[in-house]
Amino acid sequence: MDINYEIVQYYIYKKIIKKKLRDTVLEDCKRLNMTVEKYMQVKNYATEVQALPALGEFYNLAYAEVDMFDVDDDLADKFNLNFLKKIKIVPLFKTDAGVLLVAVGRPLDFNAVSMISTIYTGQVEYVLVPPTQIDVLLDSILAVRSTTNALQTLQTESDKQLLRDASATDNSNSISNIDDIINAPSVRLVDSIIKEAIPFRASDIHIEPYEKIVKVRYRIDGDLQERADFPIESYPAICARLKILSGLNIAERRIPQDGRINLSINGTEYDFRVSSLPTVYGEKFVIRILDKTSFRFTRQELGFTAAENEIIDKILAHPHGIILLTGPTGCGKSTTLYSFLKEKNTPQVNIITVEDPVEYTLHGVNQVQVNTKANMTFASALRSILRQDPDVIMIGEIRDEETAEIAIRAAITGHLVFSTLHTNDAPGAVTRLVDMGVSSYLVKDSLVAVISQRLVKRLCPVCKKRSKTTDEETQLLGIPEPVTVFRSVGCQFCNQTGYKGRAAVHEILYLDNKLKSMIKGDSKADDIRSYAVENGMVEMNTACRELVLNGITDMSEYVGINVE
Repeated sequence: MDINYEIVQYYIYKKIIKKKLRDTVLEDCKRLNMTVEKYMQVKNYATEVQALPALGEFYNLAYAEVDMFDVDDDLADKFNLNFLKKIKIVPLFKTDAGVLLVAVGRPLDFNAVSMISTIYTGQVEYVLVPPTQIDVLLDSILAVRSTTNALQTLQTESDKQLLRDASATDNSNSISNIDDIINAPSVRLVDSIIKEAIPFRASDIHIEPYEKIVKVRYRIDGDLQERADFPIESYPAICARLKILSGLNIAERRIPQDGRINLSINGTEYDFRVSSLPTVYGEKFVIRILDKTSFRFTRQELGFTAAENEIIDKILAHPHGIILLTGPTGCGKSTTLYSFLKEKNTPQVNIITVEDPVEYTLHGVNQVQVNTKANMTFASALRSILRQDPDVIMIGEIRDEETAEIAIRAAITGHLVFSTLHTNDAPGAVTRLVDMGVSSYLVKDSLVAVISQRLVKRLCPVCKKRSKTTDEETQLLGIPEPVTVFRSVGCQFCNQTGYKGRAAVHEILYLDNKLKSMIKGDSKADDIRSYAVENGMVEMNTACRELVLNGITDMSEYVGINVE
């Protein structure tokens, strides 16, 4: 039996792919020696999660995402985790009846499946899960163990030799004894802290010195969560290691420094931007984590609704003009811009970006890195870009009047320009441009749309609980009577936070002729908002209210949006 053929036929039956693609898929899989499941992901026909129900039915197995289970750590300790990762199997827990539940990513690997049966003599039941989720789960367990072991070692071993080497190091950032670097517990701790952040989906790592201890915190889903602490005596060695990795001057402790680390973790390239800041008790480090090769988001995955996508389609159809995204730092503006660029990226279109920094690399897009030390600012780079015959330009951020003026004029002269601006709402972007010194008639002629964006925390799907709204909450939601909403609780799956992941909410201001005339007439932001709402613009708090009523987020996030 040709298993690839059978699975493709089932995908066609489940309407995941069209019948006309069958021969192409099978030929490519044979030529590349690749499974159909992997091929579907590589070609973006279906993600592992999207294909999971069909594969579960095909293999006649129960199926679920691995995050839905509380994994028994004691059970995992009985197996070699690296081996489990290789065979894509992980034991989850034993039921009260003594049945061992095992997650399997490759149900046709009979040797791996039978291995579990030989180790555990009781009844075994299997559940199909996406293979990469098994990898992430096992990576997180391994990373936590590595960090814990490094912390324990740090308490008992001395880093004096590394400290002596570090203090004697010149600006070449070299250390005399490489063995000390490799074997020092501080080195292993830094490496573990960085690697552990990946499976936890952290966006930033904070390493903060205090009087007697150093704290390590991860920013996950927008919130800082404390991970570990260790004695302040070990901190100079930690600083030395971080500076060596990121190319900072080890001897300089008086001024802030910025550096970068490039690491390959579990086969994926990551870019870590390192920032040091002198504080009373030593240098604080913040490490921003960027997976520069993983951008595969679509508008739907970014949280745009069907109604919003209709407006976005009209916006992106414009051949020229400027499209702005607004919102606070860290709200996903750049990610949304990348998704737009991905749609515009065809062989017929010349796309050039100016970014600080380049967060994701996009094939077919010319990306320029801002370098203020070399006088490569947004404004100077933009002037040069206009001589490169661009069709689409993306400016990472409009920070000053000069950049705003050049961007607006580029939009007027036949280019489609994307950029970001720091304002609280969409109508506020219009007045901000005028306040920055851009003539209102230029804003009127060039501005196509403003999309304001925020991120709200998603409720954990495992532990969220139903509850009726209080009288105060009912009034805040603007509804006539109490309704059932969900509230956060906290469990092992969400690290006791009650939340897992984030969702975007949007406010889209699409400029029609009336709005453009209001801009030229120097109307206030409130007047622009009133007209836009009357003509169909969905306000940010209204969009967030829908997420609350649909059980995606909770009232605390809704209140946060309204406070902003």
